[in-house]
Amino acid sequence: MRLSTVVLPVDRWHEGGRAKWQRAEDLGFHAAYTYDHLSWRSFRDGPWFGAIPTLTAAATATQSMRLGTLVTSPNFRHPVTLAKELIALDDISGGRITLGIGAGGNGFDATALGQDAWTPKERADRLAEFVPLLDRLLTEDAVTARGTFYSAEEARNVPGCAQRPRLPFAVAATGPRGLRLAAKHGQAWVTTGDPKLFEEGTPAQSAEALRGQVTKLGAACAEIGRDVGSLEKILLTGFTPDRPLDSLDAFVDFAGTHYGLGFTEIVLHLPIADSVFAADETVFEKIATEALDQLR
Repeated sequence: MRLSTVVLPVDRWHEGGRAKWQRAEDLGFHAAYTYDHLSWRSFRDGPWFGAIPTLTAAATATQSMRLGTLVTSPNFRHPVTLAKELIALDDISGGRITLGIGAGGNGFDATALGQDAWTPKERADRLAEFVPLLDRLLTEDAVTARGTFYSAEEARNVPGCAQRPRLPFAVAATGPRGLRLAAKHGQAWVTTGDPKLFEEGTPAQSAEALRGQVTKLGAACAEIGRDVGSLEKILLTGFTPDRPLDSLDAFVDFAGTHYGLGFTEIVLHLPIADSVFAADETVFEKIATEALDQLR
């Protein structure tokens, strides 16, 4: 089991931003991720900085912790330009980048470029084209492709990623098409649980829903002859009815339950006061530094 964190890009770099990423590394987290949004929910009217520049700065301010997006989506990205940025970021970080990628959702920044909101099917259609093209762009020196949504014309990406054959993809998915993408192209799979259970469900119901998602991931892997055990399974917390940050014991119980479901990485949000991610800083640090020892 690995323990990671999310550092939301809400602080100016020289007014707390740098310190948060360095704190995450000092606490011993396996990875620190950030959201790749133009704005997000209750943070829409406050500071919010771009993911790629933030991760680039974090790469120069940390030494060994992995870094990445959780998650990037096609809402405002194009595979050709994203690939170029990721190759540079992977180089600057010394090969420490993981790309979390998913279909995205409606609202917030989904229409920031002036487009109409896409239906769930349209988002799935775009992701199904986006991920394979991005895979090629990160592994081939030159790519030409014609797609319904995304195309490339002699897009060159020499020298490629520092990680070979490319930086890892962590594909966020719960539906059948997304799970098939995770099985085919992912080095990891990401879920936040069943959103229908967040407000009204119980921890037991959430665990059962996650068990079902893991089972479906296994089926998607079996379809292509892949061992589901070769995929890391990441749970981004904060969107289930559980309260794992109430205490060290609460987290250890939570982590043990989800390790039993097959999850190999649990991601906690670095606390932000007066927000939906507010948490007791002392408890958070205790979890970061002591929880994994209790799970071994």
